[in-house]
Amino acid sequence: MSQGSMNLMIGGEAGQGLVTMGQVLAKALVKSGYHILVTQDYMSRVRGGHNTFTIRFSPQDLDSPCEGLDLLVALNQETLDRHAKELNSGAVVLADTGLSCGQTPCLNVPYEDLADKRYLNTVALGVASHLLGLDLELVAQTLETAIGKKKGDKVVEENRQALEKAVQWAAGQEHGLKPPAPEREPDQRMMLGGNQAIALGALAGGLKFLAFYPMTPSTAIALTVIAHAEQMGVVYEQAEDEIAAVNMALGASYAGAPALVCTSGGGYALMTEGVSLAGMTETPLVIAMAMRPGPATGLPTRTEQGDLLFALHGGHGEFPRAILTPGSVKQCFAAGYRALHLAEKFQTPVFILTDQFLADSLRALTPFDLSGLTPVRPGGGGASGGDYQRYAITDDGISPRRLPGMGPELVVADSDEHDENGHITEDLELRVRMNDKRLAKQKGLRAEVEAPVFVGPEAVDTLLVSWGSSQGPVAEAARRLGEEGQSVATCHFSQVWPLAPEQFSERFKKAGQVVVIEGNATGQFAGLLKKEAGIQAHRFIGRYDGLNLTPEYILRQLAS
Repeated sequence: MSQGSMNLMIGGEAGQGLVTMGQVLAKALVKSGYHILVTQDYMSRVRGGHNTFTIRFSPQDLDSPCEGLDLLVALNQETLDRHAKELNSGAVVLADTGLSCGQTPCLNVPYEDLADKRYLNTVALGVASHLLGLDLELVAQTLETAIGKKKGDKVVEENRQALEKAVQWAAGQEHGLKPPAPEREPDQRMMLGGNQAIALGALAGGLKFLAFYPMTPSTAIALTVIAHAEQMGVVYEQAEDEIAAVNMALGASYAGAPALVCTSGGGYALMTEGVSLAGMTETPLVIAMAMRPGPATGLPTRTEQGDLLFALHGGHGEFPRAILTPGSVKQCFAAGYRALHLAEKFQTPVFILTDQFLADSLRALTPFDLSGLTPVRPGGGGASGGDYQRYAITDDGISPRRLPGMGPELVVADSDEHDENGHITEDLELRVRMNDKRLAKQKGLRAEVEAPVFVGPEAVDTLLVSWGSSQGPVAEAARRLGEEGQSVATCHFSQVWPLAPEQFSERFKKAGQVVVIEGNATGQFAGLLKKEAGIQAHRFIGRYDGLNLTPEYILRQLAS
């Protein structure tokens, strides 16, 4: 057990119901008053392959997943073979009587004696729930809610019987597992992942159109929007490819519907021409990109922070953009909301960068405070009627934007270089003025950049720098170093472009060493800090094996 928490893993093949079991167990823990942090690891297969669902839970809030297991629920032999070496001292393993545990102490569960083989995962859920001290009725109700509408009354009742038999069996076993007691009364909280939070934030911001081509690990953004589309008045389209998706979104945005596309690196590769079109036509567009390892198809179901520079430079030509990099599920909601407003205000593409780890990481959150949140209001500003110029040259680069068919103005857009009215031009002096006009918006974006957050003293021996999903593991690593008496602080960037060096340079200069920690091989953000702020990191710690950063990994690298 680590830092007053417990870490449990459910392992098996796709198709064995481990995700359903994991989600029910996680929700039951939340309803019992615990904080949770879920990580999911799965192979790129419809069925088969080794998958895991890991829940870290604690009476206190959690920043990060951790290594080491206190409870391993093995639904197949491969889980035992792969993860036995990860067990902490005193850990408990649940395995079918037909599995070989070798030298690992196991609690052998007679699954087929307790229920039909269709309910193997429910038996495992019942035994694990009892070992964790969870209330049977609470778990049963949570399971019924999860499967009731899809499976029908007969299956619900058979699942309940399997759950009860499993708990009765577990009550007669000795195991020695001692989970921490919750220190809070259960309250109303939501269990959300990063993808879901981005979608809800965008809906709160006035999203009216979504286009996508399914691509792991971003698809849950689209599925969440679709689940609420009728209620929220959103039009959605699963396009034939990513090129079509981005162009549909541009068309909708041009017509006045705040628009979002979601994808990953391989899909964004196909979207870059459309993103460049958004830059030239000055059309608001939000791109939510959940990163995974490349090049090409890479590791399609694993995690990495390898597409930062791709998001920054993708799309031919020079035009302004903003890149938001939320570090938590809560920040994902804020990013979904903020991105729509930034895109509309500055009439330019805005990116939300996450990764598979954050996209699929589940947390228990109190309901979001929606007071003061207003939906985007597209269009407006400037002269009207015959005096209207879509691309009028202004000091801040932001021109008036009318919506076609919503007034007497002629609304023109052109992918070629154009004059202030939107008509094609080859006047090279005007070209320079129009390009400068577009780039002037970068100054406004820079003025509204979200400042990085520092935690810890100003002058420290070591400053650990993170962006995006590396926030939690870095925060916990720093806390453990501080408990050992080391002088350490952290700095997290939830927006990496534009950068405003005046927000952070002085603090960086006061640190004995600056260590940038990110999930890629080449130190993409470390390089950006050097280029834009003149800050040379003393050390870079990267991870690019497809697994998420952990505090233990960071501490090992720092000690090496």
